[in-house]
Amino acid sequence: MSDKDAFMTRLGFVTAAMGQAIGTGNIWRFPRVATANGGGPFMVAYVIAVFVWAVPLLMAEMSLGMHTRKGSVGAFRDFMGKKYTWMGGWHAFVCLALGAYYSVTMGWAIKYFVLSITTLRPGVDTELVWNSFISSPWQGIFYHAISVAIAAVVVFRGVNKGIELASKLMIPTLFVLLIIAMIRALTLPGAAGGLNYLFNPNFSKLLNGRVWLEAFTQAAWSTGAGWGFMTTYAAYSREKEDIACNAFMVGLADTSAALLAGMTVIPTIYALAPENLYEAIGAGNTGLTFIWLARLLPTMPAGTLVSALFFLAMTFAAVTSLYAMYEVGIKSYFIDAGWSRRKAASVVVALCFLGGLPSAINVEFLNNQDQVWGVGLLVSGLFVAIAMMKYGVEKVRKEIINPVSELYVGKWWNWCILCFPAMFTIVCGWWTYQQFTWYPATWWNPFETYSPGTMFLQWALVIVIFMLFNNTLAKAIINNDEVVKVEVMGEPIKGGARS
Repeated sequence: MSDKDAFMTRLGFVTAAMGQAIGTGNIWRFPRVATANGGGPFMVAYVIAVFVWAVPLLMAEMSLGMHTRKGSVGAFRDFMGKKYTWMGGWHAFVCLALGAYYSVTMGWAIKYFVLSITTLRPGVDTELVWNSFISSPWQGIFYHAISVAIAAVVVFRGVNKGIELASKLMIPTLFVLLIIAMIRALTLPGAAGGLNYLFNPNFSKLLNGRVWLEAFTQAAWSTGAGWGFMTTYAAYSREKEDIACNAFMVGLADTSAALLAGMTVIPTIYALAPENLYEAIGAGNTGLTFIWLARLLPTMPAGTLVSALFFLAMTFAAVTSLYAMYEVGIKSYFIDAGWSRRKAASVVVALCFLGGLPSAINVEFLNNQDQVWGVGLLVSGLFVAIAMMKYGVEKVRKEIINPVSELYVGKWWNWCILCFPAMFTIVCGWWTYQQFTWYPATWWNPFETYSPGTMFLQWALVIVIFMLFNNTLAKAIINNDEVVKVEVMGEPIKGGARS
């Protein structure tokens, strides 16, 4: 592995890890879900979910990457055995499938950053603006292409000069932007009522099962646990990168970003349109962000600046996740098979651009993919937990995690991993039951956007394909003993990937 494909500092690794976790879900989904599920009680449940679900899973993913020095495909092969390579194929594919449409949503943030400077003023019909934009295929493709190009520049430059450098710049800037927006929101007259609403102290709602299930679902999707990011980044890390501390820092950073967003969004709506609070929260992720916030932010003093900063923060949150998604595929499928970075990045970027075109053209297709592969992340997390069990949970804790961790990890980690299948069954089962309840007449229909049928069909197709090509995939990944680090005349010997 060349210096170009390695994190040079702990700060670089940590900021990159934070970047993969902090995304648009922190900014548009967390405030809506938190307030819809009791505020304060949800916060308690969410923090618990982060520490019993997300952080243990992040540790497990780092263990996979550091122990094998491979992306998802090779990591599952070497950690579990050749016949389980297909699980690694699934793991990386889900991340790329998400990346294909995630660039479309990043394009929306870029578009609204531009609109904040040029168009969004008090009195503008933001619902009309949104509908006009979303119904224009060429605009969707244009901003999708811009997003892909930005992420491509980062991954083409490699881990050190691309991902590490970009993350060191963007993550601190993101937090500064969110803090500025939060301070401005909290100084609005009446904003305190929004804080009271967000942190509702009615803890009797902790007895409501829905609050817990929503909290675990948000934690699973928000922190990057199960995405393959940490496996990939850990493969590029220093030999004794701290697994435990880094996992906790990622969990805390992700939660902090979500809280900053919540303390910006809800007080803004409460102060500027308290009579429409429930309508805004019920408008969904895109409705809350691109209709309600786009309408309300410009009406406050210095609103044009605050609006621009908010959508710029969302853009930064999106891009740090997007290039991480690309890197999962670049490392897992191609660099570990001996491809050069330039060739691998070219293929992944091109495939993700083409794969995102249907979502850029039709928002219903995007919604379908968001459901299918968003819930598919829970399956990815389950596979990671199974990998730990196959290898030996106690063995992983004693031989991989604790020897490199300043923070001692006790047997609580073992129990969290061992309980993961049960937690997966409850969360995924609840979500599926919810879909059955909401769409009783079409739950089976694979052509319905939100039906469980479309989800199960697409999952089955991908799993069957990877199982059929399991041995081919396993053979394609170079073994560590085949990689010779010494280069002659600038070319790698015996399969070593040249960057």
